[in-house]
Amino acid sequence: MAGGAVREVGSKAELDAAVGGARAAAVHFWAAWCEASKQMDEVFAHLAVDFPHALFLRVEAEEQPEISEAYGITAVPYFVFCKEGKTVDTLEGANPASLANKVAKFAGPANVAESAAPASLGVAAGPAVLEKVQEMARQNGSSAAESTQADMLNKRLEQLVNSYPVILFMKGNPEEPRCGFSRRVVDILKQEGVEFGSFDILTDNEVREGMKKFSNWPTFPQLYCKGELLGGCDIVIAMHESGELKDVLKEHNIPLRPQGSRNEEPVISESATEKSPEPVGLTEAQKVRLESLTNSNPVMVFIKGSPEEPKCGFSGKVVHILKQEKIPFSSFDILSDDEVRQGLKVLSNWPSYPQVYIKGELVGGSDIVMEMHKSGELKKVLSEKGVIPKESLEDRLKALISSSPVMLFMKGNPDAPRCGFSSKVVNALKGAGVSFGSFDILSDEEVRQGLKTYSNWPTFPQLYYKSELMGGCDIVLEMEKSGELKSTLLE
Repeated sequence: MAGGAVREVGSKAELDAAVGGARAAAVHFWAAWCEASKQMDEVFAHLAVDFPHALFLRVEAEEQPEISEAYGITAVPYFVFCKEGKTVDTLEGANPASLANKVAKFAGPANVAESAAPASLGVAAGPAVLEKVQEMARQNGSSAAESTQADMLNKRLEQLVNSYPVILFMKGNPEEPRCGFSRRVVDILKQEGVEFGSFDILTDNEVREGMKKFSNWPTFPQLYCKGELLGGCDIVIAMHESGELKDVLKEHNIPLRPQGSRNEEPVISESATEKSPEPVGLTEAQKVRLESLTNSNPVMVFIKGSPEEPKCGFSGKVVHILKQEKIPFSSFDILSDDEVRQGLKVLSNWPSYPQVYIKGELVGGSDIVMEMHKSGELKKVLSEKGVIPKESLEDRLKALISSSPVMLFMKGNPDAPRCGFSSKVVNALKGAGVSFGSFDILSDEEVRQGLKTYSNWPTFPQLYYKSELMGGCDIVLEMEKSGELKSTLLE
């Protein structure tokens, strides 16, 4: 085969033969629906030209399940590097600099001068590769010079923690854990019937060190649910034994297999041989104490850890929202008092943490607080309860308009627009690569009518940029056609 071309692989037998017969082979696992796959595929194709002595192969991950299963592929883009038939390295996520580095390391020197490489790549990548890296950096809203290794690592870590609804960063893999703590968490997840992805932090020191800062959690394993840190081994064990882990997973719509659907070893723990006790009633003294705690401040949050050092991602999210809204609140660390931790579940009839109370009444957990924050309902409830001064409609509209640099008031939401004009504006913004916030005016008649007067614009959708009205559907489509939409909103 002529050097410089990327070859599409159609079967596992074809891949095995190609990799086995090559001195050096790079395999890109991709998916047609994944934008990051398409971008990295361009970099991959340029590298194939720069390194003609190596074999470059593509596998469409979902179309070739046998190959994907053999290589343990759970997310795309994903790259496997082989020498003489053996896997020597891997790379997960859209990281063009790391891809160029790894290809250069295993495939030998490129066919261009060393001086062509910037410090951020550290290899002799050809001009086409460098141009693509710069283009991807520009699409992310910054120049290639400003795109630091730290930024790229953070983006990669974000992709990793969101690559599976439940993902475990561990030592080893679920079949062969390389430490007792990792093994314990794997056993718990299997016993709970959770489908989960995993990442072996021993295979990538950049991820291993980066995750400690990213999660503000110094040890492994680390368990994430829907992109939020649940905690390490001790917290997972405690949540499992109290039944809270199952509750949290159900609350976030994580499907669970019925227990016993597979032959699995049970987790050995103090409570492994007995059923979880049925919730029992509270004594009068316990009820008085808990009600006193929930009423001890107008806004009271029961979290894991403290506001300065939350011990789980969901607790951290609630704290962040309250601070962002500048809402005064007090907190209680439920990890410090098991009587409060268990008793509050009974009192509130809410099985997991965090729990947020306003004037002694339960509002909900992290998902509900986040939805209320996005819709403006949180401040509305707080003002109605007299916790914060009542916000005027004008103040509320100003806050909504300024909540995102690019803000769209529409019918429905970007994933499910409720009118054709809203749909056209959403498609135009997505087509221009613009990140934007949105508000469904069908969900709030006060905002719907108030915005017409505030903006002096009678119809929807309405698009705002840096709190200034740009216009409705016709104006946005004209700007898209002229190229002004992209140049203005990405400036």
